[in-house]
Amino acid sequence: MTKPPKTGPVMFDLDGADDLTPANAPPVPELGPVPTPAAMQRVATLAAARPNRLARWFWGLLVSLVSFFVGVAAWDFVMGLLERAPILGWVAVGLTGLFCAVLMLITLRELAAFGRLRRVDRIQSGAADALADGNLRAARAVTSQISALYRNRDDTSWGRREFSDRQGDVLDADALLGLAETTMLTPLDARARLEVEAAARQVATVTAIVPLALADVFTALTANMRMIRRIAEIYGGRSGTLGSWRLTRQVLSHLVATGAVAVGDDLIGSVAGGGVLSKVSRRFGEGIINGALTARVGVAAMEVCRPLPFTVESKPSVTSLVKRSLTGLFGGLGGKSSQG
Repeated sequence: MTKPPKTGPVMFDLDGADDLTPANAPPVPELGPVPTPAAMQRVATLAAARPNRLARWFWGLLVSLVSFFVGVAAWDFVMGLLERAPILGWVAVGLTGLFCAVLMLITLRELAAFGRLRRVDRIQSGAADALADGNLRAARAVTSQISALYRNRDDTSWGRREFSDRQGDVLDADALLGLAETTMLTPLDARARLEVEAAARQVATVTAIVPLALADVFTALTANMRMIRRIAEIYGGRSGTLGSWRLTRQVLSHLVATGAVAVGDDLIGSVAGGGVLSKVSRRFGEGIINGALTARVGVAAMEVCRPLPFTVESKPSVTSLVKRSLTGLFGGLGGKSSQG
């Protein structure tokens, strides 16, 4: 009778097994596809796209032709009415005059809005040059422009007084601009953060709850334009309708050029619990990411509209903005807010 073979551990020789460590092991695959921010990508592409020269000529000539024909028709109508019924004709003349006066006021308001935006742009350029050259005289000129920009703002009165009392003790350009930033711009930064959080919350909620086609795109576009307009008003560059569209295109063009609207691991990881929620409901996952991208647009708008760059004060963190805006919205998704 033969003895059974001895049993023991079985060894398998795997090529390259010695090189496999936890550090270089492949990541665990996701259970489902990562949600994509379709609404924000469409909004950014729509707002940042520049029409070609032929399209600009087409729309310009079309507006000119329509305005010309409407003007000629109105003139003929009013002149004919004056001949047939003088009283009604003068009423038409008065109404036309009032309409032209209101149109002129709207035009002047838009021009004034563009003037305010250019004023903020000049302050930003002057501050950048003063910081690059360390020029104290240029820094004092920039701070004087900021004080003049906010001289009629009650919410900056304390900061302007504080800066006026302490600026004589500062003999360095960087320190002087930092003092202006901490005294005059800090309360405005807090208000701008609240606007960003409100816009991110609105976009995330509509994307997650409303199932209508293109509803999330419309909400994202209107919420982002309103957010950018409000941020511009907070920092003193109050814009009209055309100015708001210009600011929106400027901000979103910057984001598209830098690839900030593309979904990345940093954005997914910045939202606490976003990966788990996206596996439970894809719409909720898209809502979270669209809200995060709205917060990123808000931070970019703050950088564009702020008279001074973030030097002493830290730039708002997208992670903290998203957590504060979405806390309690999706069952405590935001968790504890982080400071940033």
